[in-house]
Amino acid sequence: MKIMCIGQSAYDITLPLDHYPIENKKIRIQGKVECGGGSASNCAYLLAKWGLDTYFAGVVGNDYYGDKIKNEYSKIGVNMKYLQTDSTISTTSSYIISNTSIGSRTILTSRDKNIQMRPMLVDDEFDYLLFDGYERDFSMEVIRKNPNAVKILDAGSMKEATVEFAHIVDYVVCSHDFAEEFSHVKIDYEKIDTIKEAYDKLKQEFGHNVIITLEDRGCFTYSNGYKLIPSIKVKAVDSTGAGDIFHGAFVYALASGFDIEKALLFSNITGALSVLKIGSRLSIPTLEEVTKKYNDTISK
Repeated sequence: MKIMCIGQSAYDITLPLDHYPIENKKIRIQGKVECGGGSASNCAYLLAKWGLDTYFAGVVGNDYYGDKIKNEYSKIGVNMKYLQTDSTISTTSSYIISNTSIGSRTILTSRDKNIQMRPMLVDDEFDYLLFDGYERDFSMEVIRKNPNAVKILDAGSMKEATVEFAHIVDYVVCSHDFAEEFSHVKIDYEKIDTIKEAYDKLKQEFGHNVIITLEDRGCFTYSNGYKLIPSIKVKAVDSTGAGDIFHGAFVYALASGFDIEKALLFSNITGALSVLKIGSRLSIPTLEEVTKKYNDTISK
């Protein structure tokens, strides 16, 4: 079984604080946390860490951050056959303020406007494809070459390519923000009808399996009726990358034969465990940790 994740690869620098900074002040921090990041990139990292044959396609610069990212991929076992290095651009970098008192994060991303994969031959067959809305042309070529692959979209934000992908994939896994912006429905977590209304508009438009992620509330879909799949309760320290990690776990669960509801519970648990540590891919739990928590949860 082969899995391809296509999209943005970035380098994250996280600054942990116990409160959000006040503007126009000097603030001293106790260290920083650095690691690779990016939606599809984090998915690929998780899947390789959990033992699946995983490829990543995207672009990094011929620079310090690009080298760090490639070194991380190499150590964890991500296949870099379709990772391109472009000396004319700088690797995407993200600077993250992590408010550890409540687990929130604020992300500032610097991405070169000219980042785009060059055309290249796709001569592998893949069983699962994950997209994050970047690298539209290469993604379409991979889809054309792999018509029978299961296709999953990480619809984190509203972009033209993201909406285009949402019409052709098998699973649209979208954020609360994407669902609100696309449906023009303000989601109120205390009013389930608002979630249903947003879901129905997405389902009517895209016609595929639609999942709306709802942060620490879990996620929402339709499976023999509307289903709110709850998450587990944890004390969040840093939510950076939790959505990416949810998506990676979802691909793993599908590839492992889970039905949709079990796959979503498994993914909720993975995302929840990830917020207990600082740093996106540094916070990815082990498969053993997730499996134990999942089994404990379903046995209650």
